[in-house]
Amino acid sequence: MRENTKPLRVGVIGCGNISDTYFTNGPLLQDIDYIACADLRPEAARSKAAAYGIKAMEVDALLARDDLDVILNLTIPAVHAETSLRILDAGKHVYTEKPLALSLAEVDAMEAAAAARGLRIGTAPDTFLGPAQQQARALVDAGTIGEVVTGLATVLSHGMEDWHPSPDFFYRKGGGPVLDMGPYYIASLVNMLGPVTRVQASGRIGRRTRLVTADGPLKGQSIPVETFTTLNALLSFESGAEITFLASWDVANTDLRPIELHGTKGTLRICDPNDFGGIIAQGDLVGGFTEIDTSTRAFGANNRLWLGEFPFSCYRGLGLAEMARAISEGRAHRCDTEFGRHVLEVMLAIETAAIEGRSLYINSRPKRPAAFTPEEAITFRAAQSVEVLP
Repeated sequence: MRENTKPLRVGVIGCGNISDTYFTNGPLLQDIDYIACADLRPEAARSKAAAYGIKAMEVDALLARDDLDVILNLTIPAVHAETSLRILDAGKHVYTEKPLALSLAEVDAMEAAAAARGLRIGTAPDTFLGPAQQQARALVDAGTIGEVVTGLATVLSHGMEDWHPSPDFFYRKGGGPVLDMGPYYIASLVNMLGPVTRVQASGRIGRRTRLVTADGPLKGQSIPVETFTTLNALLSFESGAEITFLASWDVANTDLRPIELHGTKGTLRICDPNDFGGIIAQGDLVGGFTEIDTSTRAFGANNRLWLGEFPFSCYRGLGLAEMARAISEGRAHRCDTEFGRHVLEVMLAIETAAIEGRSLYINSRPKRPAAFTPEEAITFRAAQSVEVLP
């Protein structure tokens, strides 16, 4: 821990699938300390509390504690805003999983509540703070590939029902590939290119029902689909870049790269923005690519196995730790509501444009978060080594 500072004491509401990631990463980060957890299912809270050495509580009791500084909101998207408002009303800072809310009106209410109480709101994703996305931004900012003209971002799979134990909420209103996975991609693009000014899109539902094959309470059940499972969008940026964004849970397989940017001097291939580290590649005008491996940098090493098999880098909670330090230093935090609201406005516009068949202009113009340099990132690592796969 940095000299003369104390970690912010964190409570957690929502003890579902994603909570294990945050709890596991807690010891790897300075500036935060998980104290207690709560869930509408008391058995879920008790299970996490026993696994991670914290206290299980009812939601109301957790909100009433006077020894918690910030609450991490890990509820399902449909109640993100409602829960965040309860946290703010309890006089505590809030950091919420993505998306920030399901409407801009909800965000406005949250911002008003926070401002009235002098509190902070932070929001996932924080993956754009990882070394791969920050290195890509540095190359764009340096003009290495010239002015970005066009590009392609793709999040394509066959869906969530073969791995998530309770995938039904992904297919309800407020779910779908854009609102669920889009935050990583839109945040990455806005971090690199600045704000989006206009959206065009089309979409459809691939299958009206989904058979759950993952182990869990819904295994063997067919769940209804209430939202688009495929959306194709064209994002126009204030910088002049025109980026095609493909998001689908109707794709059996693909070789497309997560993000590829094409500039007047070259091309940049960028790894999965759902990871923190990875390999990016810079291409020149004669066709060659030079790879840059960011896995040796702070928060870049593979430390998890996806589905028990595929290595990836996951340091969720870094944005919460950065917010905690920003609070202690009296400065703006990077994963803030201005940035998160813009990402949400773009995602909602994609869905609305697909429904209405027209272009939509984006009203917000957030400042890009300050660059998160390797030198600053390393100061967030806890005293022990960052967890790495054996």
